Amino acid sequence: MALVELVNVQYRYADATTDALSDIHLSIAPGEFVLLAGASGSGKSTLCRLFNGLIPHFYDGTLGGTVYVDGLDTRAHSVAELFARVGMVFQNPEAQLFNSTVEREITFGLESLGLPRDEIHARVNWALDLTHLTHLRQRAPFELSSGEQQAVVIAAMVALRPRLLVLDEPYANLDADAVTRVRAILRDIHAQGTTVILTEHRLHTTLADATRLMVMDRGRIVRDGAPRDILREDVSAWRLNVPYVVQLARRAGWRETPLSVSEAVALARAYGNVPNVSRRNGQAENAPPPDASRVIEMRQVSCQRDGRTILRDVSFSVARGESIALIGRNGAGKTTLLRLLNGLQLPSHGHVIVMNQDTRRARVSTLAREVGIAFQNADAQFFKTRVRDEIEVAPRALQRLDRAWLEQLCEWFELSPLLERSPFTLSEGEKKRVAIVAMLAARPTILALDEPTTGQDAVFRANLVRVLRELQTRGMTILVATHDVEFAEQVAARWLVLGEGTLLADATPDQVMRDAALLARAALQPTAQWQFQHAWQQVGLLETAATNTQRMNTS
Repeated sequence: MALVELVNVQYRYADATTDALSDIHLSIAPGEFVLLAGASGSGKSTLCRLFNGLIPHFYDGTLGGTVYVDGLDTRAHSVAELFARVGMVFQNPEAQLFNSTVEREITFGLESLGLPRDEIHARVNWALDLTHLTHLRQRAPFELSSGEQQAVVIAAMVALRPRLLVLDEPYANLDADAVTRVRAILRDIHAQGTTVILTEHRLHTTLADATRLMVMDRGRIVRDGAPRDILREDVSAWRLNVPYVVQLARRAGWRETPLSVSEAVALARAYGNVPNVSRRNGQAENAPPPDASRVIEMRQVSCQRDGRTILRDVSFSVARGESIALIGRNGAGKTTLLRLLNGLQLPSHGHVIVMNQDTRRARVSTLAREVGIAFQNADAQFFKTRVRDEIEVAPRALQRLDRAWLEQLCEWFELSPLLERSPFTLSEGEKKRVAIVAMLAARPTILALDEPTTGQDAVFRANLVRVLRELQTRGMTILVATHDVEFAEQVAARWLVLGEGTLLADATPDQVMRDAALLARAALQPTAQWQFQHAWQQVGLLETAATNTQRMNTS
């Protein structure tokens, strides 16, 4: 018997003019691991909301067809009744957190199931240990980084041991170490019989774990099958972020489809042919002119919050027209550093100088004319009921409203069809695009983006790279905080690596990715392209050494 059964499902949100889901027929058996992929706004999150009854019991709209989960008709059973069977991890972790401590957050759901106290205690300890959160058990969830919050939500859901676990982009805000840990957790609970449904844009993080890949496009399931089989096709029409090793195999003409770097290296050796693996064309080249003025200076900056040191003795400067990537593990201080730029946060010690103004003495409204920040959680900066109004707020307040510029931004970021929608009802990827346009609309001197690729498909990522490079040539200074090293390499030739509250390195991407000790401290992994290139070079060196040894032995 199927664990999930959807028959002829259609759904339209109350404020929408088109269906979010159309003609969905779906059957998922117990014990499957399903990866759900598709463009931003293709319907993935909407489909997930069916599984635990949020649609139709929480979201307004029109639902047609039938949805059965674990034998229950979701129309006839409340979200609370489905809670013991379906665990849901949302894209935005803040939307699920409401308790005073991490421990209480995990305990809450277990208590609602009426479990014995000893069982609750054991499960809480197990979940904390599994997600490496034991050291944070007494911390308030809202004091944590977004990645740490994501891990808390996953711990709370895993502790329930549901038959079905649904995760909507769980890796989006996690550093490389955390992604590795969560993948191991999901593999373990899947091996124990839990059915997993996971949506993700960064396919390389999940493909090797999934038993089934479903691709959505415009509210419909357009492909459903084994991951390797589907990725042998040309999937560009569906805006998927196809892993580098899959692209490599297609260019090389290999019959097999690798899902990891090690598989790609093995196939390259077997076939003996590899297309050009140079990374130069994809790298950013953003050295500012020698005489470029400094627009940002941080001088021995330390920052504390609630008695904890977030940043310690950080110093660096940024020239006009530079593009900088801030990278490092969850909780390293990347978001705090961005908030220092426009006075939303003030340093405990040291000085932050922005456009020759010390942020301790400058008015926030003055700094807002120079610095635009798009937050990690886009909901935190929305307060209008229409996208059109939202993107006009900043330029109107600063008397910089330029209709032609707004139209250009809406075209670049594909917002024109969304202008009359409420920003709060959009997908997380669409919300992120609105937040970025809202900042760019005011033409800031400095643009700061916090995890801008979260929830974004391949086309938008490519557009964002192109737009940022164009803005940089116009003299805009750009700072991007991200865990997405592929994106970081494309937009920034200079990386500031943060860890343990300090600036661990100020270097080029190549320098960072060649430093194994630095990567470990910062919870980073090199890009797949760098890993393959490095591994393939090592193969060449080994084969050359073996050939030379054979020649010496023969002579």
